[in-house]
Amino acid sequence: MKKTVLITGATSGIGKATAELLAEKGFILILCGRRQERLDALRSKLAKKAKVTTLNFDVRDREAVFKAIDALPKEFSTIDVLINNAGNAHGLDVIDEGSLDDWDAMLDINVKGLLYVSKAILSQMVERKSGHIINIGSTAGKEVYPKGNVYCASKHAVDAINQGMRIDLNEHGIRVGAINPGLVETEFSKVRFKGDLERAEKVYQGYQPLKPEDVAEIIVFAITRPPHVNIADLVVMPTDQASSTIINKKV
Repeated sequence: MKKTVLITGATSGIGKATAELLAEKGFILILCGRRQERLDALRSKLAKKAKVTTLNFDVRDREAVFKAIDALPKEFSTIDVLINNAGNAHGLDVIDEGSLDDWDAMLDINVKGLLYVSKAILSQMVERKSGHIINIGSTAGKEVYPKGNVYCASKHAVDAINQGMRIDLNEHGIRVGAINPGLVETEFSKVRFKGDLERAEKVYQGYQPLKPEDVAEIIVFAITRPPHVNIADLVVMPTDQASSTIINKKV
């Protein structure tokens, strides 16, 4: 029997790549995102390979999160795997010059949004004494880099929440793990630099960054392990990256 997987932030980057790979393997998919047109396009593409539905909400909106998940059709309502992928960075400033709006956005999406979606789903996993949660963290949750301040804080929070979840849910047989990527070429830098494409592209120049598909393969590996195996905490970086600030650029 194929498992049902809910993915937040499914319309781009790692979330989209994971949805595509899971569809190839026949998983039942619940794709969540803010951009309805992208959700519709992805559903049309993947529906030829797997059973798919979509939920259109912003993870920052607590009421919308619970309303959407509670309204899932019966055939999608038993969620076996939650992939907390939604998240982003806003700005790259020294802390005294940081934008309060940027800070709010990062904490609301990366931390509170992850908690809202998890809370909406956890009760059914606890009741069944079965389930699997994958939290997408970052190497920014393992070390702090210059001007990363609040973004790094939000991803350190994800690291702590991941550990706390694993401890608290252990007695219920629920697996919890984090995948923490380094530099992945997605829309991440475009969002961080508020649409400045030239600046965003420079982040990935001179070396080979990870592709979303690289991370998706690891996520799928983690959720397809036997029930007694839990990938609790995994860090993945490009070969050219040694840390957040040490990158072997060729130009």
